[in-house]
Amino acid sequence: MAQNSGATGEKFQTRVRLRPVDLARAHGLSTQAVRNYEEDGILPVAGRTAHGYRTYTPLHAAALGAFLALVPGHGHRTAAAIMRAVNEGAEDEAFRLIDESHAQLLDDRRTLRAVEIALRDLDRTESTGTPSGGTTFIGPLARQLRIRPATLRAWERAGVVRPGRDPRTGYRVYGDADVRDARLAHQLRRGGHPLERIAPLIAQVRAAGGLEPLESALRDWHGRLADRGRALVAGAAELDAYLRAGGSGSGSA
Repeated sequence: MAQNSGATGEKFQTRVRLRPVDLARAHGLSTQAVRNYEEDGILPVAGRTAHGYRTYTPLHAAALGAFLALVPGHGHRTAAAIMRAVNEGAEDEAFRLIDESHAQLLDDRRTLRAVEIALRDLDRTESTGTPSGGTTFIGPLARQLRIRPATLRAWERAGVVRPGRDPRTGYRVYGDADVRDARLAHQLRRGGHPLERIAPLIAQVRAAGGLEPLESALRDWHGRLADRGRALVAGAAELDAYLRAGGSGSGSA
C-alpha cells in the first residue's frame, strides 16, 4: 500500500508548508506538544528553514491526526509506538501492535460475558432458596462448592472472600454475603479467570451490597467496550489515510 503512494507523499511534502502553530491550532494543542510529538517519532522529521525554524506539511498533519485518532482505542503509549513503527517503515510491527489491542478488546469482551454468565448462574442458584441469615464454616462451604478448604483459604489471601472469625475459637465464619462472594468466585474460576481479575469484581459486588446494583455497572462496561471498538475503527481509518498519503518510512527519510 505504501509503495503505491510515494508520489502522493512527495506532493504532500513539497507543495504546502505548515508552521507548528498550524498543526497545534487544528487540534487544540500547544506548539510545544507538536514539537514533542516530532521528537518522540510520532510525527515525521520536520524540515527546517534557513533560519532553523521547523516547517511541516500536510503529511505531518495527517500523522498527527492519525496519532490522536489512535489514542482513544489504543492508549497513548501504544498509539505512539504504532506511529513510530510506521514512520520507521516497520509496518509489520505497527500492525502487530494494532492486533494486540484488538485481541485485548476481545479478551475483555469474553471476560464480561463470563461475568454475566456467572452472575446469572449465581442469581439462579440463590433464587432456589433463601438466605440463611446465619453462618457457616469453611468445611461445609467447601463441600457445598465441591472445592477444598485450601482453595477458600487461597481466595481469602487474594481478597476474594473475607470471612469473619469466631471470637471464641478463631475459626473462619462465612455469612450470607461471604457465601455469595465464594459462589461468584467459583463460577468465574470455572470459567478460567485468574484471582487477580476476580478480586476487583468481588470488591465491586461487596461495595454495591449485592448483585442487583451491578446491572448498571455491566451496562457501563458494555458501553466502554463499544466505545473502544468504535475508537479502534476510527483510528484505523485515520492511520490508513496516513499510510495512503505516503506516511510509511517517512520518519527515516
